[in-house]
Amino acid sequence: MVRLIVRTGIMLVANAVGLIVAAIVLKGVGISVTGFLIAVLIFTLCMALFSPFLASSFRNRNAALVGGVALIATLISLIVTDIVSNGIRITGISGWLGGTVIVWGASLLAAFLLPFFGLKKYLATRDDRR
Repeated sequence: MVRLIVRTGIMLVANAVGLIVAAIVLKGVGISVTGFLIAVLIFTLCMALFSPFLASSFRNRNAALVGGVALIATLISLIVTDIVSNGIRITGISGWLGGTVIVWGASLLAAFLLPFFGLKKYLATRDDRR
């Protein structure tokens, strides 16, 4: 249970980092301070729902698309988050395409690096106590 909570926390922080980086780098992506936390929650929930669904759908139909599942899920999640929340606004082709790639890449990098900032050591110490 603790691992699930930690993984969820890592994904929330990683997605927040991805959205912030996209907003800093691209003019077509903007974030609102007041609605940003809601936007991160919605985006993370959409990613958790769409990624496995798309992976299983594409695996059965077209193996070549399986590699792009994360990018497609990111784009769909950005669309849903933009429509549903006031925390993020995306405009223009460069905002949508660039935002998709930047959010995907920055989130992936953050999700890879965050566990090395003490979480692995904490979890290993916790497991050793058992």
